Amino acid sequence: MNNLLEDGPKNPIKIQDNTFRDGHQSLLATRMRTEDMLPIAEKMDSVGFWAMEVWGGATFDSMHRFLGEDPFDRIRTLKKHITKTPFSMLLRGQNLVGYRNYADDVARLFVDKTCEAGMDIFRVFDALNDFRNFKTVVERIKANGKHFQGTICYSLTERRMGGDVFNLEYYLNKAKELQDMGADTLCLKDMAGIMAPFDIAELITELKKVITVPIHLHTHYTSGMASMVYLEAIKAGVDIIDTCLAPFALRTSQPAVEPIVATLYGTTRDSGFSLRLLLELDDYIETVAPKYRDYLAKHRMSVIDTGVLAHQVPGGMISNLVSQLTEAKALHRLAEVYKEVAVARKELGMPPLVTPTSQIVGVQAVLNVLFGRYKMVTNEVKDLAYGLYGKTPIPVDPEIQKKILKGYKRGETPVTGRAADYLEPELEKAREKVGDLAKDDFDLLIFALYPTTGEQFLKWKYGLEKMPPAVKPKTLEDIRKEDEAMAAAIEQVCRTI
Repeated sequence: MNNLLEDGPKNPIKIQDNTFRDGHQSLLATRMRTEDMLPIAEKMDSVGFWAMEVWGGATFDSMHRFLGEDPFDRIRTLKKHITKTPFSMLLRGQNLVGYRNYADDVARLFVDKTCEAGMDIFRVFDALNDFRNFKTVVERIKANGKHFQGTICYSLTERRMGGDVFNLEYYLNKAKELQDMGADTLCLKDMAGIMAPFDIAELITELKKVITVPIHLHTHYTSGMASMVYLEAIKAGVDIIDTCLAPFALRTSQPAVEPIVATLYGTTRDSGFSLRLLLELDDYIETVAPKYRDYLAKHRMSVIDTGVLAHQVPGGMISNLVSQLTEAKALHRLAEVYKEVAVARKELGMPPLVTPTSQIVGVQAVLNVLFGRYKMVTNEVKDLAYGLYGKTPIPVDPEIQKKILKGYKRGETPVTGRAADYLEPELEKAREKVGDLAKDDFDLLIFALYPTTGEQFLKWKYGLEKMPPAVKPKTLEDIRKEDEAMAAAIEQVCRTI
């Protein structure tokens, strides 16, 4: 029998490692510290990864807010130890590494300084797949001679790819648009882990007919389909995939690299990686993982979320919904909220559910269930309906839009231009506010992106205020003492019984 992976010319799969970014962001609330990355940095560099994702997403927020670390220092520090493997980051288009659109002057400086710090590959996405929101950052990425990875957020209209919005034609057209923008690679970003294996095989096959740039596939293990998705994509000719080292893989993270390397061994798509070396790296991660175990979700036995196969709500969005309903003493209404998410999402233009639109739709769905439909409307939903996030995949429902924008401060007639064109420059005002606390443009950006927590971090950084104990890292000695105390408590209970 002819086997697609056993016969034909060699075409090694390229693999990006996401352990130092998406792995701990997905599983451990983005709490991994730079100090725990350094002991294996040089070994990671010798594996042969196409790239290592080490930054972007929530790392910028988490580092300065919760870890007391300078985000830019992580890039510079890791670059001293990882000299061969390119660095990749996740950039939310005009959102940068925040949760709103920033003005063009902030976007330009951010890309320039991130390049200066040592970033090589920019995975640029927009929550609405409105590529006008790429314009400014892509101009600076190209001007700095760096790699622009154009990204499509993968979403579904129904259970499988198809329907009247997120169908094959939609993805092919978006891919051609990104290639025309100068994308060096194309990334399909499946943030909720809802890709079906045969859908992605068809999509990769058809994409190969209309674009020439390499195709990079990103998914999450959330639904349990991810490894099957990767295998079908590899057979269909995908060029690059995202994985994590096993201790930081699976659940809501990416598939583990080790089984994939073992599966493809001796085939035409053999990665050429040393399994022995990967296992050594796993052993190290296992030694530091206990420091972060308190952040690992423990509320359910299953390592996959079978519910996402039906409701398609991403894991991070679910936790936000649960938190909001718990606070309102209305967790028993979660099923109603799931239904409302689907309805509100369609009314608000069918945005893919990824940061920040997942939060925008999710919060509004909760409010609709608790207080009546659109009786209370968040400012973010008003901004979305007005057009400040960009063009939604389908038009916002006209009647809902009219209700949302009644009395809106910017006006009741939506705008249709590029979102950032309606934003005033921000840098000079930020520079005036932060004053001498910012010693350079890197400090200025921390403040401009996160004024409140950024200012607090800069005070810690320069010793103007003492960093609170909660920000300081838990040590393995702390873990040992906790375990001993727990063991003693259990023994005491057993004696009592």
